[in-house]
Amino acid sequence: MPDDTDRDSKIYVDASEARRFVESVLQGNGVRAENAAIVARCLVAADLRGVDTHGMNRIPSYMERVRQGVLDAKAEPTVRQITPVVAHVDGCNGFGFLAAQKGMEAAIESARTYGIGMASVAHSNHFGMSAWVVQQALDAGMLSLVFTNSSPALPVWGGKSKLMGVSPIACGAPGGSGEGDKPFILDMAPSVAARGKIYKALRRGEKIPMDWALDAEGRPTDDPAAALGGVMLPMGGPKGSALSIMMDVFSGVLSGSAYAGHVTNPYDPSKPADVGHMVVAIRPDLFMSADEFRQRMQYLYERVTDSEKAAGVDRIYFPGEIEQLTEMERKRTGIPLVQAEIDSLNAEAAKVGVKEITTGVGSATK
Repeated sequence: MPDDTDRDSKIYVDASEARRFVESVLQGNGVRAENAAIVARCLVAADLRGVDTHGMNRIPSYMERVRQGVLDAKAEPTVRQITPVVAHVDGCNGFGFLAAQKGMEAAIESARTYGIGMASVAHSNHFGMSAWVVQQALDAGMLSLVFTNSSPALPVWGGKSKLMGVSPIACGAPGGSGEGDKPFILDMAPSVAARGKIYKALRRGEKIPMDWALDAEGRPTDDPAAALGGVMLPMGGPKGSALSIMMDVFSGVLSGSAYAGHVTNPYDPSKPADVGHMVVAIRPDLFMSADEFRQRMQYLYERVTDSEKAAGVDRIYFPGEIEQLTEMERKRTGIPLVQAEIDSLNAEAAKVGVKEITTGVGSATK
């Protein structure tokens, strides 16, 4: 789990206060209240799960894109049903959270009747942590696949310049029938580390591990600024490279969005991002009863977590379980930020004349 033990250097914010703050800043920038609530819920879900790189700290970059006119704060995604099980969503250059939410909603609706549903999403933007889209399907009792492409950050295997995105692959399945819901949630980037972790290190004045990225001269670096000027490294060499290309095929080529290195970086406020996504929802009771599926998932969970441990390992976790435990902890203690992040968020509040973020445990009631 993320290390939140150094409370002297961290400032804590209640999740409900974080959502209140994000909603108010979004509404101050022209986002409809209902849509602001969706975006805020998704961003704060990332913070609660310990995915701080995709949480409310994204607000300043998103708002700069709104101010520059390259992200439409008022856009409403449109959905077109192509076949009974396939929908196409036009994000209309609005928030990726809204487009992906509409896509998964359509996929779930198809899956209820036909067992499977799919939506391809075009002309979208960054949608934060993929796990929240997986969770939308889990809340409906569905398995899911969630793909997106992203701006250039990785070289293809054998290349030296940025071409493919650090595009996460995510999927999920409802948990077992034992005590506590332990769903399977995989949300991973095809790089050694997510690019957002480098932005986070830069924000906090921290160094990064030497095996995450190369600088502009092709040398390993622990400087996040130099890393952002160079290239990320794919995990597993050609395997990570191939996964990033796969994300471009299913998210960019198929949807009609930008691809092959033409997606705009979410921190670049010069032009629309034109991100593509693909989401799939699958009903778990297609080949057996829902109860049998959950029993089988419970058996898988127990086999994984009860495996014989390697030297130095105290506990084996199921994919997504660490984040689930982190969420439970942060709902109690609050979301940890540093002062520079608080200052950046409050600068956004000042721009639109809304209340600054209130810090401290129990901040939502102050």
